[in-house]
Amino acid sequence: MKKNGLLLSLTLFLFLQPLTLTASTRALGAEPLKGVQNRDSLAVVKAHWQIDSMDGFVLKRHHFSKKNCINSNQYVCILELPPNSPCRLAYSYESRRTPTSTHAKRHNAVAAVNGSFFDMKYHNPICYLRIDGKELGENTPQVSDSVHRKYYQYGSVALRKGRPIIFIPDSARMAERSLPDRNIMTAGPLLIYHGRLMPMRKDKTFVTDRHNRTAIGVRKDGTVLLVTLDGRMKESEGMSLQDFSKLLRYLGCHDALNLDGGGSTTMYVRGFPNDGIVNHPSDNNRYDFKGERGVSNCILVIGK
Repeated sequence: MKKNGLLLSLTLFLFLQPLTLTASTRALGAEPLKGVQNRDSLAVVKAHWQIDSMDGFVLKRHHFSKKNCINSNQYVCILELPPNSPCRLAYSYESRRTPTSTHAKRHNAVAAVNGSFFDMKYHNPICYLRIDGKELGENTPQVSDSVHRKYYQYGSVALRKGRPIIFIPDSARMAERSLPDRNIMTAGPLLIYHGRLMPMRKDKTFVTDRHNRTAIGVRKDGTVLLVTLDGRMKESEGMSLQDFSKLLRYLGCHDALNLDGGGSTTMYVRGFPNDGIVNHPSDNNRYDFKGERGVSNCILVIGK
């Protein structure tokens, strides 16, 4: 494991540089950022990220501790898989709620984040989930509408040769059943699609309040990002989904999907201290590494 603890890569810096619309930023598809967004994007770019390079992926972590990330303290973890990574993604499922770190260990994964939404009482997924061709979760219906899907079911990730394809599913509640992919996970809402921030509802506290967040994103060059943002603590306050979308855009995501968050938000990397937990799960209401929640499903990083 190689450590360098320096800035983000030059490519990422060029993508995020918001001061002027140079030929480079136009070529990379970046849009001009002004005012507060300018300041926040610069804070992300100029942060002294702790960087750990492993075989096939990179872990980047930073604690914004001076209220300098969207006017708040934030702890951000980014797991980056470049386009040529020998690692692949996979999904896992347990019939009883199981910590993300345990999901990873049972499948010999080198890293993992929590996956999509589930029922805290019955443990079953409440969004569509298919693993190796087997349907393990359905999109639960609304009370008054069993035909269309719920707000947090309007984004899906299919794995093709272990690489994610993020897409908008049909509004029919069980439209995923018609798809040929053997591995599909549905969640939502979709945060960024084809380089554009998606509109957000303003009548849902799930959207507008600060919470821990987890997302999967893909840059235009095919780099995959698994991102966690700690929340519900003074050391890391969490973000609304609108602000989380902006953060993911600052990180260069061309497509990005919100996953389960809150107390479920967890990132595991094999071989790291604290039993591999690299963020601060909040289920124990403390800013430490011991508040991991049991979850129904996860996204795994499988080594070569």
